[in-house]
Amino acid sequence: MMGSVIKNLTLSLGVAALLIGCGSDDNNGQSALVPADFEVSITNMTNFQPLSPVGVIIDNKGELFEVGSSASAALEKLAEGGDNSELLANGIRSVSTDGPVLPGQTAVLTIRKPFGEFSLSAFSMLVNTNDAFTGVNAQELEGMKVGESITLNTNAYDAGTEANSEAAGTIPGPADGGEGFNAQRDDVDIVRMHSGVVTKDDGLSTSVLTQEAKFDNPVMRVVIKRIK
Repeated sequence: MMGSVIKNLTLSLGVAALLIGCGSDDNNGQSALVPADFEVSITNMTNFQPLSPVGVIIDNKGELFEVGSSASAALEKLAEGGDNSELLANGIRSVSTDGPVLPGQTAVLTIRKPFGEFSLSAFSMLVNTNDAFTGVNAQELEGMKVGESITLNTNAYDAGTEANSEAAGTIPGPADGGEGFNAQRDDVDIVRMHSGVVTKDDGLSTSVLTQEAKFDNPVMRVVIKRIK
């Protein structure tokens, strides 16, 4: 009888020690795996490129895009027309700005990471282009303590799904008010770094863009701060 009690007590102490050992990965007792709240600040760093409504997701499915590979249909819809709904649907948690983020403006969103290991992605279209987009591509969140932040400056990418003609009727932003998403792909069909716009001021007579629409990297700043 006594041996059974001692055996059960030893087992209980061992389990308790194991749970204590798994409960924290830093001096503040904050586990990397527990639910956590994050504040995401998004700043448009361009001169004259409104950013389409910026979406933020938390998921564990990997990267949203890969340079040198074909864009997904969800990414194509974002890059050609600013529609972030399908990318938002990919997240376990998702949130979006209510409208575009204009040059020089900062938008602030909050999002909760559930229990487990997840990454954060943020995405938007440069709307005065044919298919330029920018974003944070699966940023790891594990190990961030409350109060810590990460600052990321993002580049412009070309989805490779629509030719960069800059022609009237092909750009959805205020510079043209043309077509957004078109399922037909008439470009190289691989994601790559964006080479920038040419504009009619640079000699492309058929372009609807002026030099105001030109941009250089980085185009968006994202500050991710753990707040809880």
